[in-house]
Amino acid sequence: MNFYDMFVSLCAMNNISTSFAAKEIGISKSNVSNWKRRGTHPTDTNYKKIADYFGVSVDYLKGKTDKKTPLTITEDYIEFPVIGEVAAGFDYPAVESWDGETVKIPKDYLKGRSEDEFFVLSVKGDSMSPLYMNGDKVLVLKQSTMNYSGQIGVVRYEGDYGTLKRVEYVMGEDWMRLVPINDTYRPVLVEGADLEQCQILGIPKLLIREIKG
Repeated sequence: MNFYDMFVSLCAMNNISTSFAAKEIGISKSNVSNWKRRGTHPTDTNYKKIADYFGVSVDYLKGKTDKKTPLTITEDYIEFPVIGEVAAGFDYPAVESWDGETVKIPKDYLKGRSEDEFFVLSVKGDSMSPLYMNGDKVLVLKQSTMNYSGQIGVVRYEGDYGTLKRVEYVMGEDWMRLVPINDTYRPVLVEGADLEQCQILGIPKLLIREIKG
């Protein structure tokens, strides 16, 4: 895998576009373009910036190890209530009640943000499989807009329904398409007056999955 493919893969795993990541990290578009077209590599300084941003090692970025070496986790964590469910499907009411279930998230994963900027939801259904499975917990960063068309977001639509989908749109046009990953489900087009009832709740930043052996 060349470096550009590695960068694209890391962006996809973190639900962000390459242009958004480059801007956040402080890397020019021309650098990213050279990685893609010429097969070049970052400078040592940029390798360190990218590694820090994605929480991996420089050796992993350089292909010297298969071990990602995730963020160094301290004993500091925040306990979030699982405040409800979001459908990885359609036509499922958005649940905002809390039944007492909580998850512990290491503070490292908030990347310096306040805990008030996040919430945790439980996933119901399989329309976003295999990326998101029934029963998964998702740490969601609160925001009312998407960063780009095609990003995965948590959306409330038709007033009472909540769903986790790829959100496609064109700036200035009066529509939004909610697209599942599982191709056995069809996208839903929300347009016109119905779009006024749509609300972006946030974007998933961390997947919490229990592996049952």
